[in-house]
Amino acid sequence: MINVQPVTLARGPIRLVPLGLEHEQGLAAAAADGALWQLRVTSVPEPGQTRAYIETALAMRQAGNRLAFAVLDAATDQVIGSSSYHDIVPAIDRLEIGYTWYARSRQRSAVNTTAKWLLMQHAFETLGAQLVGWRTDNYNFASQAAIERLGARKDGVLRHHALRRDGTVRDTVMYSLAAGEWPEVKAHLEYLLNKPR
Repeated sequence: MINVQPVTLARGPIRLVPLGLEHEQGLAAAAADGALWQLRVTSVPEPGQTRAYIETALAMRQAGNRLAFAVLDAATDQVIGSSSYHDIVPAIDRLEIGYTWYARSRQRSAVNTTAKWLLMQHAFETLGAQLVGWRTDNYNFASQAAIERLGARKDGVLRHHALRRDGTVRDTVMYSLAAGEWPEVKAHLEYLLNKPR
């Protein structure tokens, strides 16, 4: 049975550390880089709501169904975004990776691939997860493409599934990666991260 506990994960340009109130100012600055809260298909905190965003994540951690991370620039300790384990189901060794967003200036870099490598490697190789899942808004085409680039398989679409921040109801696109698929996906991600740029 997986037992998700706070941990720090690091590789190359980034570190993932458990999200806490000490990250409030940095997280707000990262969200402001691109005014990301204006995107209707993400969960980025709006100005003045960063503390509540973190407090919600901490309450979910206490309840055992989410472990949120601050994603830091390894060289400067600047907060550049956030990602989480969530929908943790220990009885079947399943969890999902989500609530992911990065400052606009860090998008289309090695940050997301590195963060996902760290989270999947820890999930499969340390926690013993049998399946890692992702979910995204049906109109978040950038997120769908990023998840597919990781090697996850599209499971299907849950129609009329969840509220967006603007009050509309979204369809949710579901993806997953099974433990047996991880070695091949890991090798591919290693290639992507190590190839000359």
